[in-house]
Amino acid sequence: MRFSTWFSVVAQNRFALSFTKLHTAFSITFFSFCNSVLSAVDRVAYGARVSRVKIEKPPIFILGHWRSGTTFLHELLIRDPEHTFPNTYQCFVPHHFVLSEDWLTPWTQKLLPSRRPMDNMAAGWQRPQEDEFALGNLGVPSPYLSMMFPRRGPANCEYLDLQDLTEAERKTWMRKLDEFFRRLTFRDPRRIVVKSPPHTARVRTLLEMYPDAKFVHLVRNPYDLYISTVNLWKSLNEVQRMQGLGDQQWVEEYVLSTLERMYAAYEQDRSLLREDQIYEIRYEDLIDDPQERMREIYAKLELGDFSRAEPAIQEYLAEVKNYRRNHYELPEQQRSTISERWAGYFERYGYEV
Repeated sequence: MRFSTWFSVVAQNRFALSFTKLHTAFSITFFSFCNSVLSAVDRVAYGARVSRVKIEKPPIFILGHWRSGTTFLHELLIRDPEHTFPNTYQCFVPHHFVLSEDWLTPWTQKLLPSRRPMDNMAAGWQRPQEDEFALGNLGVPSPYLSMMFPRRGPANCEYLDLQDLTEAERKTWMRKLDEFFRRLTFRDPRRIVVKSPPHTARVRTLLEMYPDAKFVHLVRNPYDLYISTVNLWKSLNEVQRMQGLGDQQWVEEYVLSTLERMYAAYEQDRSLLREDQIYEIRYEDLIDDPQERMREIYAKLELGDFSRAEPAIQEYLAEVKNYRRNHYELPEQQRSTISERWAGYFERYGYEV
């Protein structure tokens, strides 16, 4: 974040920093000043040229709840030599990556873990990342900011589906996302493939911005979604927090209510999409035969000749063939709650209660 964004977030949370996190806060404050300076230089050097960039190729949006396999699908789609994607560095410093990426990433690569904490998948500056992090770092309110101050519970829930925002707030959100995409396109003019679970609830707004955008929607067994997402948020809260964790009892209800809100918006907006704009798939079918599912995606969304991407996809699948997914046990009482609260999801996507 730039200093203005960092100070604003801390002030909104009444400076509720834990003593044990003060060293982290001082570190962030220092780097936020660096980000502010680099952002200003980036804007002077490239701002005019970036503002003239046109996004000629409509983006591909990967939709689906957290832990539904969207990262795996993202990894497959970006193997296409005609596709690009926002990487971790670009999402973490969206305000100056045009200026700094080439010379700063080699010096800082070792500061990052090689694996993600929640599922042991590969991490690093050049790995694909969710553009939701870019929005948060640009100063746009995001539900993800709850992980900084987890004792206060969910943050910015209205920014999940954008439906309760004022028109000015929604326009600002759209402008920030489009600016980020234009900066990506300035660096690489290929078609952008992005993955952020919150976009599942924003189809209407994304279509307003990019009328010919393509969408791939993943679903997964709801029991697996629930327990894996609860563990995801608790893991991220632990890593990213600026204060004590508290009991985190809010996380379970947050996961339940977020899926309900997300899919109320998605089912409402799904009818706006043409048949050549949306492909829906179950995670279980994707991992059963990923190559064939990718062939179907290319045909349905009219993405061109699948053969250009097939060799790289086969190579990636060979690399991850020994990957083992996490397994969790779910108490019967929680299973009953999920079956009741998410009954519509079970029925709509054909999962057994």
